[in-house]
Amino acid sequence: MTADDTETPKAAAASTEASEASRGMKYVDEYRDPELARHLSRRIAERVDPGRHYKVMEVCGGHTHAIYRYGVQDYLPESIELVHGPGCPVCVIPMGRIDDATVLAEADPNMILTCFGDLMRVPGGRGSFLDARARGADIRVVYSPLDALRLAVENPDRHVMFYAIGFETTAPSTALTLQRAKAEGVTNFSVFCNHVTIIPAIKAILDSPDLRLDAFIGPGHVSTVIGNRPYEWIAREEGLPIVVAGFEPLDLLESVAMIIDQLADGRSVVENQYARVVRDEGNPVALAAIADTMTLRPWFEWRGLGSINHSALQVSARYADFDAELRYDVPGVRVADPKACQCGEVLKGVLKPWECKVFGTACTPETPIGTCMVSSEGACAAYYNFGKAARQRVELKVKATS
Repeated sequence: MTADDTETPKAAAASTEASEASRGMKYVDEYRDPELARHLSRRIAERVDPGRHYKVMEVCGGHTHAIYRYGVQDYLPESIELVHGPGCPVCVIPMGRIDDATVLAEADPNMILTCFGDLMRVPGGRGSFLDARARGADIRVVYSPLDALRLAVENPDRHVMFYAIGFETTAPSTALTLQRAKAEGVTNFSVFCNHVTIIPAIKAILDSPDLRLDAFIGPGHVSTVIGNRPYEWIAREEGLPIVVAGFEPLDLLESVAMIIDQLADGRSVVENQYARVVRDEGNPVALAAIADTMTLRPWFEWRGLGSINHSALQVSARYADFDAELRYDVPGVRVADPKACQCGEVLKGVLKPWECKVFGTACTPETPIGTCMVSSEGACAAYYNFGKAARQRVELKVKATS
């Protein structure tokens, strides 16, 4: 997305409220219209307090990538700082959970360990899954948990374990797979559950003394499942605006505009910019499937945030036959992050990725030290791939309206 220095007739005729225009959009390129972006940029610039610095956290790693891929930051006044949060599920997995699965896969030659592709290069204390596969473990990439279940049906003499990962976004697919496995009587399939939940992570961020925020850009994909209501405490108890946003440039700019409007008006509420997808009540069918197959863990270790109570899911007692942690003696390995890696500070928004000592030198996507450089949603990967755009601000001379 690019911007010219002058206002065109089309931009001058744009709706006073970009949100009105967005309701009539049908195609993705309409959400990347540079003239509407300039309009939103003016709207934001006119509403900011010149003497105030704003710190807004985008919780979702997908938002971080979109912000720097499209140069969204360049459309904002310098007084608005966007910081990334812990909304990358691969990034928050501690090294010990990688080692747990590696030990099981290497110890049992009858096992097929399956996982999503971006997990293959996540470093653990014993190396990555790719390293374990090179040592002889049977570890395969799947595109969904149903692929893993199909693999179990096709290999009745092998045990297939699916390494489940993700926030509430991907938990429903694991839940539906568990339901199908039980309905079909598949006995050689299990789930090593690492699903985490977003609300406790946000609470941990707010409890951190290292960071003070003015507002949140709420995660779009998670909210399609859980809805908007779980965020109401943020506005009510913390007094912070939160706007659930989509993933296109205009989505993000409009969400910032809605946040600045709230702050300028002295309001703090939950607003839904992503109304074309997200509903207040979320997805009842998906939530019911999760409730049927999973329960909250007492605690779970997060990379960078430590142990957080009731912040992750485990397979419920009704589906105990498919719980890998009951089927196998899981080591429960605890591994400290490498001293040079500062993923924890990056995940909390305390550091920008390029401020890490090993960013772009010892730690690259080809040779990652930390998870933030591996995942497609990792902040370090976003800055590495779009680094020039992320670190060098492009000045956009947008005419203010009179």
